Amino acid sequence: MTPLHPKIFSGPISFLKSAPQLQFLPDPSVPEIAFAGRSNVGKSSLINALTGRNGLARTSNTPGRTQELNFFDIGDPLIFRICDMPGYGFAKAPPKVVQKWRYLINDYLRGRQVLKRTFVLIDSRHGIKNTDEDVLDMLDKAAVSYRIVMTKADKVKTTALEATKAKVLAEAKKHPAAHPDLIITSSEKKQGIDELRMAVLEAVQI
Repeated sequence: MTPLHPKIFSGPISFLKSAPQLQFLPDPSVPEIAFAGRSNVGKSSLINALTGRNGLARTSNTPGRTQELNFFDIGDPLIFRICDMPGYGFAKAPPKVVQKWRYLINDYLRGRQVLKRTFVLIDSRHGIKNTDEDVLDMLDKAAVSYRIVMTKADKVKTTALEATKAKVLAEAKKHPAAHPDLIITSSEKKQGIDELRMAVLEAVQI
């Protein structure tokens, strides 16, 4: 197989569909890469930076806006898909809504054969929270390979960032399904975006 080139991200990319339930998932015909993270972690902004499109994934100042699995087609002909998962840990959402999101995420992670890797986003300002721990444990139990991506690195001082990075790395080592290396990113400054692109393409070809 010829290695995929990052120029893929400057080619055709389009929104495919939103899936509120598993029966609405697209046909599992190509590899999928999922992005998961707490509400307001900057997931939509990172997907936009990754794909070089400002408005591909919807960004909002209202956390929890993404309540469905959103799929994006990469390449024409189609090479792989990105799945933007519902933000978790949104305190203002009704408990029934939170539970529905949780079931959707859990069922997708456990049952999706074409899912190659999940990128779990952690806010550089806050590190790993309890809600993140829950998702990491869920991924471990589902035996889904994942890699931690720290977001908003430009929002913290270097010393604080290094301290948080060390804590996150130590925590990642406790999780059997976690990739041993972190990716440090800033959507605004485009920091780490090239590295993230290479990590996505590497995962697609597993």
